[in-house]
Amino acid sequence: MNRRTISRGRVVAGVGAVLTLIGCFLPWYTVGGDGGLPALSSNAFDGPGILVFLAAVGVLALIALPYAAGDQPLGIDRPAAFVLLVSVGIAGLLIRSIQLVGHEALGLPDRALGFWLAALGLLVMAWGAVEIVGERRSG
Repeated sequence: MNRRTISRGRVVAGVGAVLTLIGCFLPWYTVGGDGGLPALSSNAFDGPGILVFLAAVGVLALIALPYAAGDQPLGIDRPAAFVLLVSVGIAGLLIRSIQLVGHEALGLPDRALGFWLAALGLLVMAWGAVEIVGERRSG
């Protein structure tokens, strides 16, 4: 039986990853819907937003990996891996936001709930990654 404890940084990163995953499935933009025209919307799986999804899945995998591997040390379970995944997610979000601004499709949370929830989740994941880096230095 594995009795490892999960650190605060991993818990924070995991909560951020779950928020990000939920945001990836919600609409990232909604345009139209006025004057009898149907609304057009899309989520994270359209364009570079997929990087946000992959980063969140990767963070959850890194959190679960030590528990799945047992007592053997893993080379990928490093703070740099968390920082890299969060950076990829932020890059994907920034690229997608630039695209949405160019198409005048980036809106307030009432028209782009998924985008803003994913952004909040990425911020929480980044906070967790910073805590993980700090834990390794002091430990």
